[in-house]
Amino acid sequence: MNQGGVIPLPPCQTLYINNLNEKVKMEELKKSLYAIFSQFGEILEIVAGKSLKARGQAFVVFKDINSASNALRSMQGFPFYEKPMRINYAKKKSDAVAKLDGTYTPKDKSKFTKGAGAVKDKRKPYDQGGNEPKRLMDNMLIGNAAPPGMQPPPSAAAARQPIKGSGVPHKILFLQNLPQETTEMMMTMLFEQFPGFKETRLVPGRHDIAFVEFNSDTEAAQAKTALNHFKITPTNAMQITFANK
Repeated sequence: MNQGGVIPLPPCQTLYINNLNEKVKMEELKKSLYAIFSQFGEILEIVAGKSLKARGQAFVVFKDINSASNALRSMQGFPFYEKPMRINYAKKKSDAVAKLDGTYTPKDKSKFTKGAGAVKDKRKPYDQGGNEPKRLMDNMLIGNAAPPGMQPPPSAAAARQPIKGSGVPHKILFLQNLPQETTEMMMTMLFEQFPGFKETRLVPGRHDIAFVEFNSDTEAAQAKTALNHFKITPTNAMQITFANK
């Protein structure tokens, strides 16, 4: 038995995480999990349920076992929204992994759709305004293209030129190319794993930039080296420079 009383299971691509803060909204939870786990390798899927039974739990599915193992070792007990995560390998193979290795078998849903006692499925199809928005958001979270309409207009994107940081070491880092869903908590969880972290400061009215302060120039440089060009989302590679003195 390892730390935290977690019984080890055979290594696999899927991590089971519990003891998560139940007050965090599901979409924010998924985005934050992606932000801190994607540094270990490609993520195929993040699953978190809304039901009372599923609260405080999530599954993070990696493309390969090595990535999952590194994430488990590094993030075990990590303070995530003020609660230490408990991480283990999942007991069962996820659908995403099964589809990847060719062993996926569709579940038989006939018992839910046939027979006199079956409950009629009242959900609207995608083309009638059903779950399409949710599916598009999920696709963005697990590494597919961003939903249509969420990218800024080409003209606006072209007009916003990158702000130049400094090459001179500084205890404050300047972050650019952050995604729209960036929160102070997400950035804090990403940087507080480095020695000397002090605080994260977002810029009002600008979701794409932020500042992170450390106790010293040297400690800031270590974090910059480790996280420069780190992909917070599949389409946003974070750019880190030293802030201008």
